[in-house]
Amino acid sequence: MFDEIDYILEAQNAEKFASLYASIPRTGSCVKVPKIYWNFTRKTVLTMEWIDGIKLTDARRISEASLNKKQLIDQGLYCSLKQLLEEGFFHADPHPGNLVATDDGSLAYFDFGMMGDIPRHYRVGLIRMLVHYVNRDSSGLANDFLSLGFIPDGTDIQLVADAVHASFGDGSRQSNDFQGIMDQLYAVMYEFNFYLPPDYALVIRALGSLEGTAKALDPDFKVVESAYPFVIGRLLADPNPDMRKILRELIIRSNGSIRWNRLERLIAAISEQSSESANETPLTWKTFDMRSVVAATEDLFCFILSEKGWWVRVFLIQDIVKAANAFLEEEALPCIFNKQEAKERFDTEQSDALVMRLINGFRSLQQAISLAPEVWTAMFLRTLVKSDTHRFLLDIFLSLAVYSRNKMPEAFFRCISRLLHLLEKGYDFQEDT
Repeated sequence: MFDEIDYILEAQNAEKFASLYASIPRTGSCVKVPKIYWNFTRKTVLTMEWIDGIKLTDARRISEASLNKKQLIDQGLYCSLKQLLEEGFFHADPHPGNLVATDDGSLAYFDFGMMGDIPRHYRVGLIRMLVHYVNRDSSGLANDFLSLGFIPDGTDIQLVADAVHASFGDGSRQSNDFQGIMDQLYAVMYEFNFYLPPDYALVIRALGSLEGTAKALDPDFKVVESAYPFVIGRLLADPNPDMRKILRELIIRSNGSIRWNRLERLIAAISEQSSESANETPLTWKTFDMRSVVAATEDLFCFILSEKGWWVRVFLIQDIVKAANAFLEEEALPCIFNKQEAKERFDTEQSDALVMRLINGFRSLQQAISLAPEVWTAMFLRTLVKSDTHRFLLDIFLSLAVYSRNKMPEAFFRCISRLLHLLEKGYDFQEDT
């Protein structure tokens, strides 16, 4: 509290905040920080630039000024995530009284008395916890709590994991807003005597204030759901081993199997947002850099082909064999030729079918590759010339050969029969336009 009423310190905080966040190029974000007048500032006197603005809770004036509410939310969210997950120096009290919208659509920050500064270890831990929460990985969350010092050494991690798993319920209770997440975890925190380091307590305060401020503009705003593209972008762009490990945990389960649904959604998001960038839409913080995507993909391939990735290769071969069987099944055949039917099947009860995921995933991947073909081609060539790749391809070929000896003839003739039947009925194999 004594630090918070030291106006020399607050003025220094304001200038540091401005140097880090007030000028963020090529993001579509514009943040203003009042200029400090040092000649008129003392320990008990703070003199700043006057900035006219509209309180974010004043919906009428924001509408009259024709300000874009979604853009204001995106700017505030981007600035807050950059503070918490990249730089570490953050405004710990971004409530509606400390943020105003200016006439040009910028956000102006005030009151730099309560600031936090978290080291990289905690920032990476925050990202890891978010990924583990999205994956509903209770064991991963329990280990995060231990590594970050939330629970004392010697605590039975399995008991913590079981309590976290119970807090998830049947899945219907999983929330994507910050307050809902905290409500889910409060019982676990009290049961195991959680201790939050002071900087992390400020992080929780900042996230809660951020969500409350954003809800003043959009009552349906959910901070976790909205922050996810930023987190994925950080995982793809940061080549540090700890971030690469979190990216693998997002896509690969602890037993080595692939989370195909998450991989498919990730590829689709990369394809869609990169397409928007290629169409000369202004770059924003939600746009993926294709070179970073390719670099992350190559690192993932290297892990899968390494000695540590042998379990992943086992599950991949099993899934490839399942896919080969599915492509020859009579129910999958129409979807290969008709995009609309594939979409309908994907949106219905059969959405878990591996063939549907492969069809949609390959289409999205093809679109992403078309945006930077030379970068993807160079990466694929580097991967293909590796001896580890040759051995893995041989394993796939041998597995398919063993499978085909017993199953392929029957599936092949069933596929041909189905194809002839479709041709006889005049089935339309043209893709939708």
